[in-house]
Amino acid sequence: MTVATNPTLKVNKIEKAKAEKDGLAVKDELENFIKIGWEEMDKTDLEMRLKWLGIFYRPVTPGKFMLRLRTPNGNLDSKKMRVLAEIIQRYGDDGSADITTRQNIQLRGVRLEDIPEIFRKLETVGMTSIQSGMDNVRNITGSPVAGIDADELIDTRELVKKVEDMITNNGQGNYAFTNLPRKFNIAIEGGRDNSIHAEINDIAFVPAYKQGELGFNVLVGGYLSAQRCAEAVKMDVWVAPNDDVVELCRAILTVYTENGLNEGLRTNRQKARLMWLIDKWGMEKFRSEVEKEFGKPLMRAALEDEITQDKKDYIGIYPQKQAGYSYVGLHVPVGRLDASAMFEIARLAEVYGNGEIRATVEQNFIIPFLKNEHLEAFLAEPLLQQFPVNPTPLTRSLISCTGNRYCNFAMIETKHRGLQLAQELDRELEIPQRVRIHWTGCPNSCGQVQAADIGLMGTKTRKNGEAVEGVDLYMGGKVGKDAKLGDLQQKGIPCEDLKPILRNLLIEQFGAKLKE
Repeated sequence: MTVATNPTLKVNKIEKAKAEKDGLAVKDELENFIKIGWEEMDKTDLEMRLKWLGIFYRPVTPGKFMLRLRTPNGNLDSKKMRVLAEIIQRYGDDGSADITTRQNIQLRGVRLEDIPEIFRKLETVGMTSIQSGMDNVRNITGSPVAGIDADELIDTRELVKKVEDMITNNGQGNYAFTNLPRKFNIAIEGGRDNSIHAEINDIAFVPAYKQGELGFNVLVGGYLSAQRCAEAVKMDVWVAPNDDVVELCRAILTVYTENGLNEGLRTNRQKARLMWLIDKWGMEKFRSEVEKEFGKPLMRAALEDEITQDKKDYIGIYPQKQAGYSYVGLHVPVGRLDASAMFEIARLAEVYGNGEIRATVEQNFIIPFLKNEHLEAFLAEPLLQQFPVNPTPLTRSLISCTGNRYCNFAMIETKHRGLQLAQELDRELEIPQRVRIHWTGCPNSCGQVQAADIGLMGTKTRKNGEAVEGVDLYMGGKVGKDAKLGDLQQKGIPCEDLKPILRNLLIEQFGAKLKE
């Protein structure tokens, strides 16, 4: 897709860099980058364009790159997991992996000179990292229990994969969608509990019956950012669960891309997400322009959708729709993995299941197709001490971004601090309900603090006249049915003063009691 240019309109520096050379073009320059070394690379290639291949330079770990994969619908298997484990095993203490809040996997400690061989290994198991960063469509999420949930309405896996293949040209890279005005999130829900967090996606499909036929209502425009947080709004469109889903995604992405310049989205990156275009045009014009690109009339939305349940976290043991089988959700504390744990996950999935592994947006894993008569043996496996099926309440629902150990945007350390604090409060309090505490290191909100019961966003603050690490406190986010975003309640709390504040909140607002 060629984006029309208007020489009278100013664009931001990222747009100028993309106009000079498409990010995907570095795919053909990788060998040369390795030859000259990352230190000698053009700064824009190093810090920006490599992200089109999923390769992230991190100033806080120079020479050790992060590789962000694409795992549509969170679907993995034992072969893929072993390959990922082998990749990070090579890097010793520097090698680790994270499950992200988009059902994805990120590998850390990777060296640039190893990337071609890593790509070859990924290809052997049908994986790619193409177009997973910057102004591209990010990993496409779907129900983590698709095809196995007895209460499921639509199995999302095939549709998610079709959308993924359309956007990435079957993993080879697709220039039609490498120059979006900003990053873009798509999610397809097949269950009743809004497992995908539809409200924070640029496009979300949620199940709905129209005149007795099951399909999807469409929401658009949701996102979280430093400038603005917006809940997705109804597009007043219903589509059948077939290739119309793929074509509607293509049409919306095309309209967004081709109108980004003339509508000012490419001027200010803080005002470049899809919702800004919808706000400027109004929903009727937006819908009309998408319909033209779609190529046939769009059906009006069903009056009601089928999101009728509270959000599940899928941790624990659950019967499958397949008789005699269960799936088991393992809690992976703050989503952090090492090679040995990944090898073990792969082994357990093969020995006890059918090899499948599912990632969730809560940064956990599900192993399906466990025969009920084998559950006792499975639960006795040593790995389940590290990744339990019945974690303590706060630890169970803890979410965290990468934090400043690996990310130069993060203003505080999040993962270790958040886990330690949750564990301490779990030991001190009786907590009668799930309380979802989310940590994020900066206003980009990769930890999705606005979607949490209690959200903690990293900041710098002052205490006794000195600069210290702190957090801004958000509360009131709701997931599942009637999802909504939380609001900022208090700014600049020093991290060292946070524990008693959280303890009081848990007691006063969530029914917690001090243990005797």
